[in-house]
Amino acid sequence: MEKAKPSADSVRAVREVLARGGAPEALAPQAAAALGEDAAAQLAESPWRLLAVAGVRPTQADGFARALRGAEETGPGDERRAAALVGWLLAQATAKGHTVLDATTLESALAQYGVPDPAEALEAAVGDGAVLAFEEPVGPPGREYAEDEEQPVRILVGLEGSAMAEESLAEGLARLADTFTDPADWEKAATGTGAELIRAAAGHGLVTHTGGEAARAEPRALLAAAREFGLRACLAAHAPAEGAVTVAGLLAGAEGPGRDADGQFALDLLIVLDAPQLDVETAAALVESVPDGARLVLSGDPAVLGSAGPGRVFADVLAAGAFPGLVSRVPDPGPIGELVSGVGVGELHQVEAPGKEVVIVPVRDAGEAVHRTVQLVAESVPRAFGIPADAVQVITPGHGGSAGTRALNAALKERLNPGPGRFGGFDPGDRVVHVPSPGRALAARVVSADAQGLHLDTAAGADARIVVPKELVESQVRHGWAVTAHQAVGAHWPAVVVVLPGDAVSALSRDWVYTAFGRAERHLSVVHGVDQALPRAVAEAPAKPRTTRLTALLRALVASAREPEQA
Repeated sequence: MEKAKPSADSVRAVREVLARGGAPEALAPQAAAALGEDAAAQLAESPWRLLAVAGVRPTQADGFARALRGAEETGPGDERRAAALVGWLLAQATAKGHTVLDATTLESALAQYGVPDPAEALEAAVGDGAVLAFEEPVGPPGREYAEDEEQPVRILVGLEGSAMAEESLAEGLARLADTFTDPADWEKAATGTGAELIRAAAGHGLVTHTGGEAARAEPRALLAAAREFGLRACLAAHAPAEGAVTVAGLLAGAEGPGRDADGQFALDLLIVLDAPQLDVETAAALVESVPDGARLVLSGDPAVLGSAGPGRVFADVLAAGAFPGLVSRVPDPGPIGELVSGVGVGELHQVEAPGKEVVIVPVRDAGEAVHRTVQLVAESVPRAFGIPADAVQVITPGHGGSAGTRALNAALKERLNPGPGRFGGFDPGDRVVHVPSPGRALAARVVSADAQGLHLDTAAGADARIVVPKELVESQVRHGWAVTAHQAVGAHWPAVVVVLPGDAVSALSRDWVYTAFGRAERHLSVVHGVDQALPRAVAEAPAKPRTTRLTALLRALVASAREPEQA
């Protein structure tokens, strides 16, 4: 839910406080939005509340505090500073995908910022309700302890939003499994593609399904079978896909079956593709909206990059082992499928590609990488494969750098759609990415601009035309000939050019390479400037771990539900 826009009076008052402390007055709108209408009073009382503004670092907040309140009042042991640092550290962790942090990790981080008694500071933050603390049992699942033996636990700390969403999600998943009481005989439809998934969904309220790109045919077969049997069924995906609504559109009520009188989806079966892209808050809202007795199928490829928001929902549900799960045996076809499958298990194979389905383009430096990328998109791929330049997508590790999205998009625009950029840097015909919220990236094309804002065509059904208000264009719209793998996940193109400049080594990981390579349907070019760093990343750099609670919560709920049966 978006926060209300702060009033002009609130922004003005914050600007005055920032000026007194020597902080950039340009931060006023962000501070007012983050802290609410009494933002100025909060900052005057506790200058470290400035850490609630994105991009502000502790050293900057310390400088602001000293200028505003004086050095004597603002030492490193100030309780207000410690409380703000706890919140800031957890917010940073949330941005990296964690829903909670181990208390010892948090205390260590507080010590690094000069907090004299980190344990006391953390205890105070929990006592004030600023953060939540949880005990999680550790040790082998199912082990029984003697009466005089205590099970070891670890203390986890989190912000209320993601921590409580995780609990709500666990309860919602358990509810769907427990309230399903209507198994059906769908054997006559369980033939060919998706037969096993059809059987599993017929008999259970919650089913997981894993597989690569080719395996997406199986949930589609289930959708068709369910509709044949008269069920109200819906297929939802992270990015626009044929025959599917988007998860965001479904939750917003803009797509899909709508809601019943109780506010729940008017359906009997919900199939979610791209389940690894679900963060905890989105997943909790989705599951909460599925009515009792309905079926839910979570489907996805566990090897792709995880969600942009906090949590590792799909991986945690799989790890819990609490619900029926199917692993697709359908292999991804062709040289690209063979290459991507190898990456998924940590091996970078040299594949046979007689039709030049996979091409490696070695480059010496970033300048050559940009030049060869433009050449591939504008000339080589269209000429060799008959794929128009508009259907070739460039993927690179980051936005900055000499061969990041900004540099590549500038070069591609100059070649493919030159213009003055008179609409906030954009011209009609520009390929762009619209990012309405973190984790959502919609491919679009600029149509025009007027007093309302920038008019885009997303080519995504009846509501393809959208208008981005003028004041949001800078923060929500980027050129889209080149994108990051995080922006590309869930989407596919006939041809993909993956750019690996020398300065991208630290960003490479197995899931990044798997995701980037796997976006290509017919042709993949790899502009390769990282030497042996690529096979090393595939072999040695798996996905970065995230600290979450969902697996433990699900196991505890399932164990609790089984206790009466065993009694």
